[in-house]
Amino acid sequence: MNRILLLVNITGLIIGISYGLHGPILPVFAKNIVGATYSELGLIGLANFIPYMFIPIFVGILLDRINNGYLLSIGVIINSLSIYLLSIAQSVPEIMGFRIMTGVAHAFFWPPCESIISEESNETTRVKNISWFTMFFVIGFMAGPLLGTVFLEGLDITYRVLFQITAFILAGTIITSILVSRRSIKNHKEHFSFSTLKEMKRFPEVITLLVFCTSSFGIILTIFPAFLNDNGMSDGDILLLYFVFGISRVASLALAGKFARKTSQTLIAATLAVSVGLAISIFADSIITFGIALILMGFGFSIFFPLTLEIILSKTPKNITGKIIGAYETVFGIGWVVGPTMGGSITETLGSEAPYALFCIIGIGITILAIISRKKLEPNRVLN
Repeated sequence: MNRILLLVNITGLIIGISYGLHGPILPVFAKNIVGATYSELGLIGLANFIPYMFIPIFVGILLDRINNGYLLSIGVIINSLSIYLLSIAQSVPEIMGFRIMTGVAHAFFWPPCESIISEESNETTRVKNISWFTMFFVIGFMAGPLLGTVFLEGLDITYRVLFQITAFILAGTIITSILVSRRSIKNHKEHFSFSTLKEMKRFPEVITLLVFCTSSFGIILTIFPAFLNDNGMSDGDILLLYFVFGISRVASLALAGKFARKTSQTLIAATLAVSVGLAISIFADSIITFGIALILMGFGFSIFFPLTLEIILSKTPKNITGKIIGAYETVFGIGWVVGPTMGGSITETLGSEAPYALFCIIGIGITILAIISRKKLEPNRVLN
């Protein structure tokens, strides 16, 4: 692993810690301290993810023109500030405003890191390097809840102080992002154009799978912690469950290189695992059964990312890589908006188990689609 990849992975690790430290507990904070309803939790999730429907497109254009380390530094600054501001939030609209900032910041974190890794990789190492970066992020996301348990239960600090600590931890990544910005860059000097974004239309099957995966993932990140709390899980239980969720994700990403040899079969297994995990969530009544559900979903959510990105990049000319990464991340934003918005409103109208039942049924249909389209879910390297 070269120096640049190491710095990017360290950045992902620290940001993952900060996300894991505050993310799973934010819905509980919003519900129990601020008084948010399930519909409002969905709106908070919507506020967090809706910028990701648009900002990655513009970041993707900038990726081919500006030092990616500078873009990453912008994301770190905005993200740290947005999380710190949560410590003074007194209402749902305030939380939504600060989560909009977080969504913008995330668009300046993930696509630049993907672009840097792509530039530092070749065709044979790209899946592995992207998987390792994601794994470092997930390791941090996995460690964050454990650290949060120490702070909340061991040191007996408040949620608001936890957000402040998280912001300072996240701010530490400004060092690694500045070091990354000092590397030599290879700008493609492409003219400003949205025409290359139409390349994504060549991958309807991949887009469909991604929207389902990210919609489900969005619910698990924004609604599920409150659902766990209502089903008797304490703050410590919730953080422990997301630690287990993280273990599943890390294990999946560590094996991504091997899974890439059978991409279509792995994606079929991933959609099925998410569907089964959602089904188990409906009937779960203990920390063990909830843990099994999150283990299955952790595998499905994590393995989707490197394999679907590889399918698209392997069939895309290198001179538009940045723009394609931006468009790819925009698909993530669409799913993350759809999931929490639907999940919150469905919970309010049909009951707390309803969104998981609905997405389980959708997941079964997506699995059938993946089986039918398996030939189109294999990467190639003709254009690279």
